[in-house]
Amino acid sequence: MPGPLDGIRIVDLTTMASGPLATAILADQGADVIKVEAPGRGDALRNIGPSRGGLSAVFLSLNRSKRSIVIDLREPRGVEVLDRLVAGADVFVQNFRPGVAQRMGLGVDRYRALHPDLVYVSVSGFGEAGPMAHRPVYDSLMQAYCGVAMNQADLETGEPSFVRNILCDKATAVQTSQLITSALLARERGGGGQHLRISMLHASLAFLWPDAMQNHTLLGEGVSDPMLKSALPMIRPTRDGFITITTIQDREFEALCRALDRDDLAKDVRFATADPRARHAHELQAQLEGSLRRLSTVELTELLETADVPHAPIGHPATIHEDRQVVANELLFEMDHPLAGALRQPRPLGDFERTPAETPRGAPGLGEHTREIASEVGLSDVEISRLEADGILVRLGAD
Repeated sequence: MPGPLDGIRIVDLTTMASGPLATAILADQGADVIKVEAPGRGDALRNIGPSRGGLSAVFLSLNRSKRSIVIDLREPRGVEVLDRLVAGADVFVQNFRPGVAQRMGLGVDRYRALHPDLVYVSVSGFGEAGPMAHRPVYDSLMQAYCGVAMNQADLETGEPSFVRNILCDKATAVQTSQLITSALLARERGGGGQHLRISMLHASLAFLWPDAMQNHTLLGEGVSDPMLKSALPMIRPTRDGFITITTIQDREFEALCRALDRDDLAKDVRFATADPRARHAHELQAQLEGSLRRLSTVELTELLETADVPHAPIGHPATIHEDRQVVANELLFEMDHPLAGALRQPRPLGDFERTPAETPRGAPGLGEHTREIASEVGLSDVEISRLEADGILVRLGAD
């Protein structure tokens, strides 16, 4: 059965991570996403990281269920092909630096005139104004700039540290996909097409703000003590591994103390309630360390489960697919890709009762669908062959 976005066509000029992930989310939900790539190597992420068959693992995850057409947009005839694509699309997405799309002749004014109901999406790095607007951006740069790295700073030395994950890219992607569906809903209600702008800086700050910026939200006087980073949940060693225990509410902390036979800690004024417990977090951790180290991870897990204390073992990326909870909920699936071979990925997010998403198709080879898409927009076989001969269109396997 088609997904909830069946019938929506998206022309996707984005590359790297945030834009492709945003459109991959929409493809998972049934949208027809046409990935427009440049001749040569196409999206740079095709060949970065672990790869097989000319497709990297990251690219396979960020571009599944899409179709690929290769168009040389430096040539007017290439832009004409893109115009045909956009004329029949619902959404156009690009993540060029501000001003580049306009200089290429692909700006919002051109396509608004061609297709007034189009949702035109511009994803930028640092935004379209200000002294850094035209700088290139990668996730690491944004983690450094917006405060993620400082939020991850070592508690002893204060040295900033990155999250080993493209956090800002993915935060931007998730929010972009949601904003696109909102724009489509507004159009459905009679609002027409519109230009949707989102920057990685804005998305990252919004994503970071509720918890990481809680000490900088309330302005002026009369604010209670700030949240200490030392009070945040920590990973603690057991006899044979590690575990994390999070006792935000007092009753959870009391249950932990009972489970470890440390009722004295629950009665200690330094730890009895949340605020003093946060201020004395180091002392509390020292008190708990011995009790935790005496037990194996399995023993401790069973003890905490019985006491209904929030906890989790430390999962490993290499074995998470075997985890009983992951398996029970069928969160992952395996498939054979015609170019990359056997692979494993998450199922599409969200179990829609009436419009369930289909199993994703594998990410496309470079130009795999060039002729198919060109034909759909009205080009004849002769015209397509001529454009291929002139290098305007390129298909998979072409020399």
